[in-house]
Amino acid sequence: MTGRVRARDLGLAPGIFRPGPLNAITDVAGLRVGQVTLHDGEATRTGVTAIIPHAGNPFTDRVPAGLSVMNGYGKLAGATQLAELGELETPIVLTNTLAVGRAVEALVDWTLARNPDAVSVNAVVGETNDGRLNDIRARGVTAAHIHGALDAAADGPVDEGSVGAGTGTMAFGFKGGIGTSSRVLPAALGGWTIGALVQANYGGVLMMDGIPVGRELGKWYLKEHTDRGDADGSVMVVIATDAPLSDRNLTRLAARAMAGLARTGAAFSDGSGDYAIAFATHAGVRRRAHQAIIADWPNDRMSPLFVAAAEAVEEAVLNALTMATTIIGRDGRTGRRATGEAIDLEALRAVLARHGRRA
Repeated sequence: MTGRVRARDLGLAPGIFRPGPLNAITDVAGLRVGQVTLHDGEATRTGVTAIIPHAGNPFTDRVPAGLSVMNGYGKLAGATQLAELGELETPIVLTNTLAVGRAVEALVDWTLARNPDAVSVNAVVGETNDGRLNDIRARGVTAAHIHGALDAAADGPVDEGSVGAGTGTMAFGFKGGIGTSSRVLPAALGGWTIGALVQANYGGVLMMDGIPVGRELGKWYLKEHTDRGDADGSVMVVIATDAPLSDRNLTRLAARAMAGLARTGAAFSDGSGDYAIAFATHAGVRRRAHQAIIADWPNDRMSPLFVAAAEAVEEAVLNALTMATTIIGRDGRTGRRATGEAIDLEALRAVLARHGRRA
């Protein structure tokens, strides 16, 4: 990551709420993230990112969850049961499109090994298609890589950019990747923490904290008046909070991820799968056997959480872009050499300076 910096180091600080100490999804206490990055030969450029909600057993100590889908062009395994029951019973794994099947098998194996009485497992696996830089047909992700990401999961800082499930992704014509951010509400608004992690592989006309960076750097969707451009792709968003939210209000919270994506200039194109999962780790809302009483934050106090979620998602995307490094691989469809150029930070600094932004 030499020479790469996060968005705040460039003078970009979206929104009104302050970030947590790490400015990462792991500011939500107990949450862990693990990643495996695959660079194999000249062609394989992919990986795995795993999010484990808390330090306990996700299967027996389930967290409530909600799902929002802006455009359903994707393969989100476990989505219908998540929406029906409003809960997670496994970690969330992110990888590439053609690795979803293997990831489900690996996540089921991981869960069964820890729960000898389990006879059904709803493994939740999200994806984006990294075939522009990764030989996706080679199917380089194995069960061992999924287990490696789960076993590596830890609290603390989260690696960003061209790592894990973001190794081969593109965003707005630049190298995309994994990004994360967080917000902490003031005590008068509950004092809750909201964290976001994104797998950015989508496009449109890039905006950074209200600045038309894509236009000023000469890259944007439909620039050449085609119907493809740099908009197709997908994005997976994971939002976590320690607030005591029901699955119904978590579904509402997940929908606000789309506001954060919109602020970055997302096109939400026909070929883009735009998904957000939100979950709550508060002990009072976890689903355990024979638990009869579950807490819930009032509807009329949700708005600050909505604002914080949108802000964290927006900044997570910016971090994915500014932390990404250039990746050279092979196009999974043509076999030709392909390059994903990271956004030029010096050119970006010049744009930001023209708009009065400096680190």
